Amino acid sequence: MKFNTDYNSKNVNEEITLNGWVAKIRNLGGVIFIDLRDRSGIIQLVIRPNSPSYEVASRLKSEYVIKAQGKVVLREKTNKNIQTGEIEIEVTDLVILNTSLEIPFEISDNTTALEDTRLKYRYLDLRRSTLSNNLIMRHKITLATRNFLDKEGFIEVETPVLCKSTPEGARDYLVPSRVNKGKFYALPQSPQIFKQLLMVGGVMRYFQIAKCFRDEDLRADRQPEFTQIDLEMSFVTEDDVMHLAEKLIAHIFKTVKGIDIELPLAKMPYNEAMNKYGSDKPDLRFGMEIQDISDIFNKTNIGFFQSNLDNGGIINAIVAKNCASKYSRKDIDKLTDYVKTYQAKGLSYLKMEDELTGSIAKLLSETEKETLIKRLEITNNDIIFIVSDKYSIVKTSLGSLRNKLAKDLNLIPKDTCKLLWVTDFPAFEWSEEEGRFMAMHHPFTSPKDEDVDKLLTDKANCYSKAYDLVINGYEAGGGSIRIHDEAVQEKMFKALELTEEDIRNKFGFFVDALKYGTPPHGGLAFGLDRLTMLLTGTDNIRDVIAFPKTASASDLMSECPNIVDEDQLKELGIKLDK
Repeated sequence: MKFNTDYNSKNVNEEITLNGWVAKIRNLGGVIFIDLRDRSGIIQLVIRPNSPSYEVASRLKSEYVIKAQGKVVLREKTNKNIQTGEIEIEVTDLVILNTSLEIPFEISDNTTALEDTRLKYRYLDLRRSTLSNNLIMRHKITLATRNFLDKEGFIEVETPVLCKSTPEGARDYLVPSRVNKGKFYALPQSPQIFKQLLMVGGVMRYFQIAKCFRDEDLRADRQPEFTQIDLEMSFVTEDDVMHLAEKLIAHIFKTVKGIDIELPLAKMPYNEAMNKYGSDKPDLRFGMEIQDISDIFNKTNIGFFQSNLDNGGIINAIVAKNCASKYSRKDIDKLTDYVKTYQAKGLSYLKMEDELTGSIAKLLSETEKETLIKRLEITNNDIIFIVSDKYSIVKTSLGSLRNKLAKDLNLIPKDTCKLLWVTDFPAFEWSEEEGRFMAMHHPFTSPKDEDVDKLLTDKANCYSKAYDLVINGYEAGGGSIRIHDEAVQEKMFKALELTEEDIRNKFGFFVDALKYGTPPHGGLAFGLDRLTMLLTGTDNIRDVIAFPKTASASDLMSECPNIVDEDQLKELGIKLDK
């Protein structure tokens, strides 16, 4: 089968057959012009009044499915907006294969239809070239992945979708068992345990384009069901995995976009990323680094600054160069509300307008003013944003504000890719909700060799052999070296305050497997949806998934989730609370 865009001026005078949808019809002086659309794009058909197909052409409406036969001819005037713009088809035979109801929105790349409408009629939305091209890009990424990993000695292995529910992650999607009433499967949040068991099984190099499920709050770059490029390797170090993974990414970028990625990629420890950018996925396409100015205020008269410092807090700032005139008091109030969503109590600011003005200007000593100007390299029309609070709040709020300012001020260069590895993650993070330390990644992540003894005694300063690949401020993938030693795994479970009963019930089969000659191993997973999103230039993950869910995890097209018959529930032994 040939597509519309397979034809060009080299095919002039050839008799061809085309199939597709009627994108547009124009009757100009009795001559009917039809824009015929297929997956590849548009080609123009011409039907003249003396054509035996003229009567059929006169009955066509938008989105009718047709078959056209005719001769390729050169256009009188080239249309440079479409790939087939040099030619058109003089139709000799036209057949209507199917009709269409009036469509609920215009099928074009500049459609003004609401997203909910397009999701309800997703099968129509997929006819738009933007979405069609996104799916083609996704296909090319997976094809490039499979070809690359096959040459590197990996084999693709499918792992179960009906699994056991395990703790220390996002909320599971549960599936009730009809055969074993009162018991449940869980849909996999990742193939983590199974790919490690494949290493125990001697597979040595595994990969999978794996479907994963997490019942968590959604956002523009997250879906309840998503796809990973998942891989695992035996007898490797952190550098081995990162080297292989960045070669894969470079291959994908080159194959599908023609972009050369310079290797090796830069590496940045987690603590440095948080200190400078307030994020473990820093966007390096622009500057505006977070700067610690706590020492400038060690003898300050600003009460809330001094109070925060006395309580172990910090004072940090970011500078938007030559932008003071762009921010009114009303604008700054909105930014203050923005950082408050990250638990910051407020946002102080200073503008350089021949002298420092702003919310705290009158409270500054001359020494503080002079030191700030020199330290932050302040020049006229610069604006300084300052947050004072405990470390995590200051970094997170200013990191998010940094990204917002860059977007608002158009500081992010287009068609630029910045990739880096973030390494040396903490093994644990404190959960206010749980009141204990939780695994930052998962409980199978290996601690640094020198930190194994800290697992039970100094969790706050225990680091892991984990690494994330960051592309333009997005976490595109992440992984770690896994724990292969049974004793270390047992110590990790104790550090996470899991009881012997918890360990046996949740991970018993996995703990048993570690006793049978488990090799050192590690791996990572790339988010295929997010990677496709980055390579297509969209900021909405739903644009790269054929049938996505809304922000409320529902499918407007198929109307799911939905109620089920009482008989189905009864068969499963389930009774719903009213």
